[in-house]
Amino acid sequence: MTGGSAGRASRAVARARHSGSAALAAAVRRAGDEGGRVHPGLRLATAYAWRLMVIGVAVYLAFSVLGQFELVAVAVFLALVATALLRPLADLLARVLPRPLAVALAVFGTLFVVMGLLALVGNAAAGEAGRLVGELRGGIGRIERWLEGPPFHVRRGVLSGAHDKVTAFVLRHRATLLSRALSSAGRVVEAGTALFLALFCSVFFIHSGDRMWRWFRGQLPERARSPWDRAARAAWTTFAGYTRGIIVVAASNAALVGIALSLLRVPLALPLTLLVFFATFVPLIGSPIALAVATVVALAGRGPAIAAVVLLLIVAVGQFEGHVLHPLVMSWAVRLHPVVVAISVIAGSIVAGVIGAVVAVPMVSVAWSVTRALRRRPPDEA
Repeated sequence: MTGGSAGRASRAVARARHSGSAALAAAVRRAGDEGGRVHPGLRLATAYAWRLMVIGVAVYLAFSVLGQFELVAVAVFLALVATALLRPLADLLARVLPRPLAVALAVFGTLFVVMGLLALVGNAAAGEAGRLVGELRGGIGRIERWLEGPPFHVRRGVLSGAHDKVTAFVLRHRATLLSRALSSAGRVVEAGTALFLALFCSVFFIHSGDRMWRWFRGQLPERARSPWDRAARAAWTTFAGYTRGIIVVAASNAALVGIALSLLRVPLALPLTLLVFFATFVPLIGSPIALAVATVVALAGRGPAIAAVVLLLIVAVGQFEGHVLHPLVMSWAVRLHPVVVAISVIAGSIVAGVIGAVVAVPMVSVAWSVTRALRRRPPDEA
C-alpha cells in the first residue's frame, strides 16, 4: 500500500468514526479496496475461518473429554434409548398402576422379554451347531470347486494352502491370542458395568426425568431458561423419534430377512435375523454387511444358487429400506440428506469405532434440530 493510499484510508476511517459503526465498516472496506491488497471476499473467508477453527477445537476437546468417560457416556446413551422406548409404555401403565410399579413393570418386563429372545436364539444356534459344522465342511469344498472353475480359475491348492497358513499362524501366536482374549474378558466386564449403569439410570429417567429437567432448568439464569428449554425439547423430540423409528426399521428388516432365510432353509436363520436387526442401527452400511454374512453362510451351507437368491435379497431389502421405510418412518423425526448420514457414519466410525457409527446420526440429528429450534423466534417474542 503506497503512502497516499494509506493516508486516504486513515482519513476515511477517522471520518467514519464520527458517523457510526456501519459507516466505519464501509470506510474500512473502501480503504482496503483502494489499497488493492486484500479482497473483501478474502477478508470474509478469514473471518469465518478463525471462527470455524475455534468451533473445531471446542468440538475436539469435547470429544476428548467424553473419550475419557466412554463407559459413562455409553451407559447414559443406552439409558436415553431405553427411556425413549419405554416411557410411553410406563405412562400407559401408570394410568392404572402406581407410578413406581408401572416403571418397574415396563423396564424389567421388557428386560425379561429381551433376555428370553436372546436365550431362544442361543439355543437355536447351539442346536444347529452340529449340523452346521458338517454343512460348512461340505460348503467349503463346494466353494473351492466353484472358485477353481470359470470365471475365477483359482489354482487348486491355493485355498487349502491359505487354510494351512492360518492354522500355522494360530499355533505360532497362541500366547498372544490368549492374552488378547483375556483382555477382551476385561472389556466384557466393562460392558456389563455399562449395562448395569444404563439400567439404573433408565429407571430414574423414566420415572422422573421431567422433574430432573425442571430442577436443572431452575439452576440456570432467568434469561437462559427459555432458550435451553426450547433446545432441550427439540433435542428430545428428535432423539425419541429417531430411536423409535430405527427400531421400527430394524424390526421390519429383520422380519423380512428372517422369513426369507427360513423359507430358503439357510443355516442359522434365527441368529442371522438377530444380526440383521442390530446391524440396522448403523444406517446405510449395517444391513448390507449383515446380509453379506448371511450370503456367505448360505453359500457354504446351501450352495451358489441359494446364495445368489440371498444376494438378490440384499438388493431388495436395501431398496425397500432406503425408499420406503426410512422416508415413511424417519422423515418426521430426522431430516438429514443421505450424504450427511453417510459422512456422519464414516466419521463416527473413525472417531469411536462401532459405537461412533451407531451414535453419529442421532447426534447430528439432535444438533440440527437444536440449531433450527434456536433460530426460530419463540411465539411470545414474535
